[in-house]
Amino acid sequence: MNFPAYTTHDPAVPVWCVTPDIDGCIHRFFDTCPFSPSGRYLAAFRIPDETRMPEPGEAGEIVVVDLQAGDVRVVATTRGWEPQMGANLNWGPDDDTLIYNDLDVDTWQPYGVRLDWTTGKADRLEGTVYHVSPDGRWAVSASMDRMCRTQLGYGVTLPEDRVPRNLGARDDDGLWITDIDTGRRKLLLSLCDAAGVCPNLATDTDKWEIYGFHSKFNNQGDRLIFTIRAFPVDGPKRFNAISGGGLTFNVLTLRPDGSELTNAVPAEHWKHGGHHINFFSQGDMLSMNLGIHGREKGMFFCQCGVDGSALGTMLESVPGSGHPTIHPNGRHILTDSYAQEPVAYGDGSVPLRLVDRQSGEDRHIVRMMVEPGELPHRAMRVDPHPAWDREWRRVAFNGFADGTRRVYVADLGEVV
Repeated sequence: MNFPAYTTHDPAVPVWCVTPDIDGCIHRFFDTCPFSPSGRYLAAFRIPDETRMPEPGEAGEIVVVDLQAGDVRVVATTRGWEPQMGANLNWGPDDDTLIYNDLDVDTWQPYGVRLDWTTGKADRLEGTVYHVSPDGRWAVSASMDRMCRTQLGYGVTLPEDRVPRNLGARDDDGLWITDIDTGRRKLLLSLCDAAGVCPNLATDTDKWEIYGFHSKFNNQGDRLIFTIRAFPVDGPKRFNAISGGGLTFNVLTLRPDGSELTNAVPAEHWKHGGHHINFFSQGDMLSMNLGIHGREKGMFFCQCGVDGSALGTMLESVPGSGHPTIHPNGRHILTDSYAQEPVAYGDGSVPLRLVDRQSGEDRHIVRMMVEPGELPHRAMRVDPHPAWDREWRRVAFNGFADGTRRVYVADLGEVV
């Protein structure tokens, strides 16, 4: 690969920095492939100022890295972003198509964009973008203009007075799906219907503020994850810790036509902490970190069926952390950690962990700095968010080096 090698702390696998000459870059998230369909390109987002939280209407940049030629190119700008996941940049059905969020600063309405980055041709979508289906046809998203009500750093940056509040379980907000071919959107699942399958929200819904958050297609494109968050109307506006502010979580699964709605991980299971739900590659199981044995014992890597069946730990010998994904071989868990988690090194650096579910081996294959010095705001932290390519060999992740955010690629072909 025609990029500088990363050799700090002697990584166990080959690693390269693929944004060495462009500051402030991140890829999207751990559950979305930043590599193009052919694997030649990588999509990233460039934050304009890393020393502060973004201002409403401030533009960031869409970046394409040619992994074959070693070129890095800014292909577009957008105002529809936040510092943790950028503009929710997804690849479409081919190497020419990028799908992401933008913002109309006259109306303060977010919207999706389909861009042919090779020609500059852009189409505006009615709906916003969180995750795109494997065939590039559909985009799903909760309301980007409301996400910051439960956590800063997600959605889009708006003036405070333009961020709507959801008092109770609304029937005009929830999980939206957009036909990328036509640009039209529809409400796939209302928060009213979503709350109806959540035991802690199904009654006295007027006591809660309820919001949609993460949404995700499985690799087969035939099932969705949708998480909803709620906190008491008379409580704090948003949380800043997993258990803070009376916030509750529920993980729902459903078909892309809205059928087979199930509360796979109800709020009751989150009471001792948990985060980062994802599909197994086969699409019929869910993985996550969960404090299944009580908060004092910490979190473990857990799994369950998409209907919530057989919820339990994958293995008891190692702690959970970060943003876990399960390799299709069923044996290996890849994850990172937060700088404050017990498996981190205590100096602002964190591991990329490769955990063997059979032997229990917890191998730190890369050590990367993520939080040197003081953060301007917790939402400006740098999470590695390790994300596989489509062949389950290479992994993209974020790091911090030379005073800025950078994107790295590791080749795990010799260890999985």
